Amino acid sequence: MTASFRDPNGFVFKQAGVLYRQVNESYRDDYEHLVGSGLYGRLVDDGWLIAHQEVDLALADPGLSYKVLRPELVPFISYPYEWSFSQLKDAALLTLAIQKRALEYGMTLKDCTAYNVQFRNGRVVFIDTLSFEAYREGNPWVAYRQFCQHFLAPLALMSLTDVRLNQLFRTNIDGIPLDLASRLLPMRSKLRPSLAIHIHLHAKMQAAHAGATGSVRSANRRFGREALLGLVDHLESAIRRLHWEPGKTQWAGYYRENSYTDSALIRKEEVVAEYLDRIRPATAWDLGANTGRFSRIAAVRGITTVSFDVDPGCVELNYREVVQQGETRILPLLLDLLNPSPGTGWQNVERASLLSRGPVDLVLALALVHHLAIANNIPLLGIAEFLHQLGQSLIIEFVPKDDPQVARLLANREDIFADYHPDEFERCFQQYFDIEAANPIPDSGRVIYLMRGRGARHGGNGSSTPF
Repeated sequence: MTASFRDPNGFVFKQAGVLYRQVNESYRDDYEHLVGSGLYGRLVDDGWLIAHQEVDLALADPGLSYKVLRPELVPFISYPYEWSFSQLKDAALLTLAIQKRALEYGMTLKDCTAYNVQFRNGRVVFIDTLSFEAYREGNPWVAYRQFCQHFLAPLALMSLTDVRLNQLFRTNIDGIPLDLASRLLPMRSKLRPSLAIHIHLHAKMQAAHAGATGSVRSANRRFGREALLGLVDHLESAIRRLHWEPGKTQWAGYYRENSYTDSALIRKEEVVAEYLDRIRPATAWDLGANTGRFSRIAAVRGITTVSFDVDPGCVELNYREVVQQGETRILPLLLDLLNPSPGTGWQNVERASLLSRGPVDLVLALALVHHLAIANNIPLLGIAEFLHQLGQSLIIEFVPKDDPQVARLLANREDIFADYHPDEFERCFQQYFDIEAANPIPDSGRVIYLMRGRGARHGGNGSSTPF
């Protein structure tokens, strides 16, 4: 919401807790073209663009406004540095598909930021109604550079260098600079014509024309519709040729290699299901979700679940499962709990922090506490306080020190964790939660708790805001 101030044609605002988008007079002609041509209706019908209702103009600034829209809400707003490779790739392909569709109706995208794309019901969706403008024959595509910085460059880096380089989005709010991408990509990338043209040559031309505005293709010559379609097709081909396979990452095979017996794992699933049926949350965050096994237990109950994990391979496999099965209640995302997404951009509010996007009804923290407490020296009380900020209720697993997983964590370090035991765990968590149930899991020594939070929480509850 707070990022919309950059657009002179309109902005997003809240009134009485309801989200609106003002369309300014300056955007009147383009808005009328978008709606009147049928482009808006077709994009909405195809599930490519978020729908809206036109509402009472009295809600708006009378000096500037032409329309006020009430857009459909996205359950949870996420950002490119939280996406897997395939999520960013799907967002890129949707953006290009919309650009081609817009040209059919005499319009074009004037910007191509990845932040204009979100995930709803398991699918990518475009959320910025004001990104369309009338196409003018002969003009270059002004969003070309931005598309390369927000989509092609990061995908190439993730595919050919290291998948973790999507984290460059955190410090580059307008996408990854092409000169930086050019330096980080391997030499073999220059043998791919698409990358040689759209990243390496593009970066050189940017440097040569530093200070100039517009696309690097705007060198005082006309750029016709067929050439523009050819450019979009070439970019689409470049995106489709980029791939990344998780392979064997640290946690992707966790369920095959954990210390549970088959019967213990089944019992754990039963306990989690019983707790979910008992509290009936509408929303949940699954922290350390791995490939989403327990997220799916929540999702089949109609619970909108964000499935977080620190392992890019796990998030990638989870997202592929969502797409393959047509799942609508799960959003897999990357999250390092030790360094969660901060507030960034102008005044640190353009992109919301993790905490400001909560709290949610329920937090799942299964097989997680020992990683925080023992592998990373986070005090149990600090973990309890953090989880209390995130959710109203908590399903959490305590893994004892004699568990093989904990033994691995302690294998190469001194055991300085004398207070890591069930009594201290319960004492710390009872400062923030009421313990409603505790179920030991047979043959494991582990215990699954159901807890209800007490007192006030912090956070912006901004999960349904489209910016």
